[in-house]
Amino acid sequence: MGTEEFNAVVIGAGVAGLYQLIRLRRLGMSVRVLEAGDGVGGTWYWNRYPGCRFDSESWTYGYFFDPDLLDEWHWSEHFAPQPETLRYLNHVADRFDLRRDITFEARVASAHWDDDATRWTVTTTDGHSYRSQFLVTAIGALSTPIMPNIPGVDRFRGESHHTARWPHEPVSFEGKRVGVIGTGATGVQTIQEVAKTAGHLTVFQRNPNWCAPLHNRPITDDEQAQIREDYKQIMERCRQNYGGFVHETDKRNAVDVDEAEREAVFQRLYDSPGFGIWMGNFRDVLVNEESNRLMSDFLARKIRERVQDPDTAERLTPRNHGFGTRRVPLETNYYEVYNQDNVRLVDLRDTPITEITETGVRTTDGLVELDMIVYATGFDAVTGAFDRIDIRGVDGERLTDHWANGPRTYLGLNIPGFPNLFTIVGPHNAATFCNMTRCIEQNVEWISDLLAHMQANGQERVVSTPEAEQAWTDHVFESGEKLLFTKVDSWFMGVNKNLEGRTEKRFVLYAGGAPQYRSRCDEVAEDDYRGFVLQ
Repeated sequence: MGTEEFNAVVIGAGVAGLYQLIRLRRLGMSVRVLEAGDGVGGTWYWNRYPGCRFDSESWTYGYFFDPDLLDEWHWSEHFAPQPETLRYLNHVADRFDLRRDITFEARVASAHWDDDATRWTVTTTDGHSYRSQFLVTAIGALSTPIMPNIPGVDRFRGESHHTARWPHEPVSFEGKRVGVIGTGATGVQTIQEVAKTAGHLTVFQRNPNWCAPLHNRPITDDEQAQIREDYKQIMERCRQNYGGFVHETDKRNAVDVDEAEREAVFQRLYDSPGFGIWMGNFRDVLVNEESNRLMSDFLARKIRERVQDPDTAERLTPRNHGFGTRRVPLETNYYEVYNQDNVRLVDLRDTPITEITETGVRTTDGLVELDMIVYATGFDAVTGAFDRIDIRGVDGERLTDHWANGPRTYLGLNIPGFPNLFTIVGPHNAATFCNMTRCIEQNVEWISDLLAHMQANGQERVVSTPEAEQAWTDHVFESGEKLLFTKVDSWFMGVNKNLEGRTEKRFVLYAGGAPQYRSRCDEVAEDDYRGFVLQ
């Protein structure tokens, strides 16, 4: 079995991988994209669970790099469902004839650097190997699903599905006894849909989250025309927003306005679509404990208004974190689900699961017999997909060893000792806390500009210095010091209690915001790629 040679190998054919392929082609490079699935789409290929959809406005999530692409695609809803997003990404693949450079069903097992040859050797699980000068990982921040560490998960005899590995054929809940484990963003979307037809739904809640209404609706023809007319302004608003959204932060502090005005702002945000309540709130809600408490109290009142049973409402109200300090699930009638006769909430803080049996889920309160279990138990976030590839740099150093005490990078895009490797949406990259496509485009374009610079100057090898890595890692930690979410256990902080050794916080995001991140990257490029050694 021979080794194929390319200028660049890209791992992943999702939003990031497709755009990186387009940009590398424009540089005249030979490129091979390796994709584990049998189609393009990444996140939107793998996550097909009921209710899966954007919580970014559709018209801010699609690619901005091509005016004709913007003009020809019609989003049907303000927050598009997964099938439509997958159709969009397939349309992009067709429009730019991308599939001829993609190998599907090619899961990468290893990537080893040869310093003498200035080449990466990338090997897939089926034994195929590829050599390239450059390696780009487009593997996603939330792409490695995790099953809960509960005894007996393999014993259940009924249907069972993880939301991130949902079957491609339809799954019926009609008349069935269904259990959903997990109430994060994915769980919330799933629960809303399962409750519509299940004979009985049992929700196993590990920890409640602060959920806010999505307020989705179809896009009218007039709105579609207005969106097209406003795209330049939409692009600029996304560029200026902390997270790459269209929502503008209220420049005031919540503690500085009177109660009536504060309540009015909270209510307006609650009644508005999308992440405005998170990204467009008072500027101090995510940094000031008193302001955060005021916002959390407002949402607690909303839960009590919408859930009829006071005890259930209390159980659905978070007590171990404030609003916005964990990922905010957006919902459509989620809380009303618990008013249905066919839905029961099991609070695992009071009655934890002890095992999965052949017929259901056993808690300390007894056995819940089920026909189907849905695991909405999330991902090994940000670093998980890297950990599952044997990546070795100079002198055979393993990336897992380099990151043994937490990730360290330069700009979230490169790691000392790993030349010609670029990590789109890697740890300590603004794209890990962003309206994803907006930050992906910035990553891809910056990497592509660097490679064009190398072509123009006859340079073949690039790697960041340990000093640059240390300075960037220090800056990353400083960027999060004031934010309340750094005080809370969550995947933002690298905590995953389903994984051994992952109970301690290790900051994996970049919290300085997309505009500051872009500015820092631009400054590095303008200063002749300061912090990199180009040879």
